[in-house]
Amino acid sequence: MDYRNLGPTGLEVSTICLGTMQFKWTTDEATSYQVLDAYFEGGGNFIDTADVYTVWQPGNVGGEAETIIGNWLKRTGHRDKIVLATKVRGKMWDGPDGEGLGKAHIVKAVEDSLRRLQTDHIDLYQAHSPDTLTPIDETMRAFDDLVKQGKVRFVGCSNYSGDQLAEAVQASKRDGLVEYTTIQPHWSLVERLKFEVETYPTIKTYGLGIIPYSPLGRGFLTGKYRPGHVPESKRNESVKPLLTNKNFLLLDKLDAIAGAHGCTVAQVSLAWLLGREQVVSVIIGANNVEQLKDSMGAAGLVLNESEMFELSRRTSWTTGILGS
Repeated sequence: MDYRNLGPTGLEVSTICLGTMQFKWTTDEATSYQVLDAYFEGGGNFIDTADVYTVWQPGNVGGEAETIIGNWLKRTGHRDKIVLATKVRGKMWDGPDGEGLGKAHIVKAVEDSLRRLQTDHIDLYQAHSPDTLTPIDETMRAFDDLVKQGKVRFVGCSNYSGDQLAEAVQASKRDGLVEYTTIQPHWSLVERLKFEVETYPTIKTYGLGIIPYSPLGRGFLTGKYRPGHVPESKRNESVKPLLTNKNFLLLDKLDAIAGAHGCTVAQVSLAWLLGREQVVSVIIGANNVEQLKDSMGAAGLVLNESEMFELSRRTSWTTGILGS
């Protein structure tokens, strides 16, 4: 396993981050513990979750993934060896403060997350998405209070546009508050335009660490989707827009690069992201240990300049942007 600094935090995290959105959704509880064990044994030390995981599954109420992680940390005693990240923003209870990034919601949500995670602090507490109904300075003051109280070490954000990120960082600088140190964007070889045009330039300006989620294009970049073959999956509807001739030709190139390196298409796809500027770690989900081990095989894989350029060229939306 390789490790990198988590943006400007000074924390050292594995380049493969274990995402847990699948816990008690596409992965049952027993298998979730197996995945956590295998991830730690493979050198992983960076676990990402959110309080809303997995409220969309019938019978769930939210907090299921955090509860599993908390039980695992208590059973194994690994808390001091794990960089633990979770997120706040989604609806977790009824009422006017049941969701959002207002102070009242954040204050209660962090206590609930700490209880479920069975820990006294969260290493990276992240705004899951922007809240345009709450002044950004209220959000950053609430986060600043949590850091001063020792309940949170660092804060980050997810799904922010460049303008939203700039507003948040400038508000923190103006008022002397804690600043966002990381960002989670939806970013992969087959989904580049929105992030790279709207947000990436701002991230470079302020020096945040990048932790891409859905780095395998909702499963497309595993190589299991091929012309005339669409495997059964709960994510098939979201993958359909990616089933294009351009992307199938991309898979052919990924096959060739994977063959040259003796690895898999998924590993090459992750290595492309890890080769991009300011990327700290990629968030991977795994329904079982086998999937996990395949993704973890991307750690240490370095694509040469020609391979990086060719993959960037084939997935660029304009010849003027080639994935510098």
